[in-house]
Parts: sequence; C-alpha cells; structure tokens
Amino acid sequence: MAVLERTLMGPGPSNPYPEATAALSAPMLGHLDPAFLAILDETCDRLRAVWQTGNPRTLPISGTGSAGMEAAFVNLVGPGDVVVVGVNGLFGERMCEVARRGGADVVRAEAPWGRPLDPADVLAAHRAPKVIAVVHAETSTGVENDVAAVAAGKGDALVLADCVTSLAGIPVDIDGWDVDAAYSGTQKCVGVAPGLAPLTLSERAWERRVERPQSWYLDLGLVGEYVGGHGARKYHHTAPVSMIRSLHAGLGVVLEEGLEAVWARHAECGRQLHEGLQSLGLDLWVEAGHRLPELTTVLVPDGVDPHKVRAQLLERFSIEIGAGVGPHLDQMWRIGCMGHTARPANVALLLAALAEVLGR
Repeated sequence: MAVLERTLMGPGPSNPYPEATAALSAPMLGHLDPAFLAILDETCDRLRAVWQTGNPRTLPISGTGSAGMEAAFVNLVGPGDVVVVGVNGLFGERMCEVARRGGADVVRAEAPWGRPLDPADVLAAHRAPKVIAVVHAETSTGVENDVAAVAAGKGDALVLADCVTSLAGIPVDIDGWDVDAAYSGTQKCVGVAPGLAPLTLSERAWERRVERPQSWYLDLGLVGEYVGGHGARKYHHTAPVSMIRSLHAGLGVVLEEGLEAVWARHAECGRQLHEGLQSLGLDLWVEAGHRLPELTTVLVPDGVDPHKVRAQLLERFSIEIGAGVGPHLDQMWRIGCMGHTARPANVALLLAALAEVLGR
C-alpha cells in the first residue's frame, strides 16, 4: 500500500533510514539485558515526543496496529459500556467489531466512505458514552477525520484515536487535543517494519480502565510493569528485541529531522502527488480539505483493469500501490507516500510510471 521502490527497504545509499534497517540485523540482545532495557526506556521516551504527550503509559505493544486497537479497547471497555464509534471506512468498522466482541453497547456515528465524519454528529450520537472512538487517518479511504474537534466536545467520555496512518505523517497532538488514548503502527509514517503498535494512555483513561481485561497478553497493567518500568520490572512476555531496537532507531531519525519538518515533507509530497494525478486526468476520491497527504485514493478510469495496472507497476517499475477495500475493491487505487518513501523523487517516479502504464 505504499509507493515503494524495493531497494529502499534494504541497506544502501538509496535508503534514507539505514539506522532502522541496521538495528534489525544487529547482534541479538537478551530481552532482560540491561542494555536492552535502557533502549526500551528510551524508545518509550521517543514515543512520547512523537505523540506529543507526557503520558507515563506510552509504550510499544508487541503486535501490529490491530493489536494496538485491541489493547486499547480491552483495557477501556467492558460488557455493557456504551462506545460511540465514528464509521466512515474499514477501520471504523473494525473498531465496532472489536468493541462488540468485548461486550460493549456500540453506537455508530456514520458518514459515507470517502467523506469525513461530522464531529457534531459523533458527539450527538449518545448523551453519555464511556468511550468515543475515531479513526484519525482512515487508511481505507484517505480521509482525515477531525479528532481534535471530537475531543474538544467529549464531556465525560474518553476519546480513543486510531492513528495508525497519521503518527509522524500529519500533526498528532495527544496532550494539546486532550485525547485519552491512541494507538498506531510502525510500518506507516514512522518508517519501520511492521510488528509493533505504539500506544499511549492518559492518567484519566488509566483511572477508568477495566481492572481485569478479557485479554491477558494485552492487559496494560501487566504489560506496563515490564515495558514501561523505568525501575523495578516484572516479567510479562518476551519483548521483540530487534523490532524495538529498530523502532528506537526509526524514531530517532524522525526526531532528528524534527516533527514540523516531517509533517511538511509529507504535506509537500502529498500536494505534488495530488496535482500530478489530476494532471494525468485521474479523479481523486476525497474532496479537497480532507485528503491525507500520506494516503491518496484515486478512482480507476472507465475501461481500465485496476489489478492489471497494479501488477504492471510492480513488475516493470518495482512500485506497489494498493487496491481499494471492501465495497470499493475494484473502483480505486490507494497510493501511500509515507515515512521514508515520502520524497519528491518517489512521487515523480510513480507519476511517470503510471502515465506510461496508462498510456497517458
């Protein structure tokens, strides 16, 4: 689902993030080695900086972004709790399913796929929910939802944000927006291999957590005693050492570049991509003002086989773009330009390759 030059995934002069790649192949440390625990603590500190939060309970969950979603829900939602979920794409739907499996009373606040949620509709969906859950950057559609506006009107509810495709790509301000819980993934704008789910939880959310979550593995009370220790620790699980070392390195690259610069780079590449696609006569699905710079949805022209185009881009140019999902599988392409691939050279390569494949 990324504009992906395959060589960028390996070490070498074309890889702007060699530190994260090198960390994956570094000699193994034991998961209880003091040297690794120091890296783990510093990784959590770096996550706080990227999330823009002081939350002590900020940590990498051992699992992909979906594990972050599940960890957030099982620790905050119990049977009978009312959860309002903003649904305008696949991952809002997934939030509903995860909450439902935890016994929640799920209330849907919907907008059509490809359109942003109206924060007023989300806030009006129920008078007193325990949790309001919103996808910040809907990966299935390329729409940005206004999490800050939802959090501003939350009242006594906890706001939970899915930031899998937004963290380190567009502004995410957990403390400034007063978001209570959020999770992400490593393989999107953070620019690290998939396998971890950065998660942050406010003190307010912690005080209202489920005391005994349905999941043992994702029980943040137990995980936090090991991962977020900064002192005495209790063994919970064997941490994925190489992945955490890679995340540590990748976050270091992001912070060295600076969050403002990272956001600006994604924004500029997104602008170039959107304008270039339109210059090829292609229509963008999401209306201006709500488009993500890091994930662009493009309508497939009439008479074009979307899967054949994707295959030709991959085979001839080593570029991968995603298909649509759900009811829009054959109607669009999803083009990711995020993390270390968010570079003008990659945008130019994709546009030239797509023009050749489409004969434009």
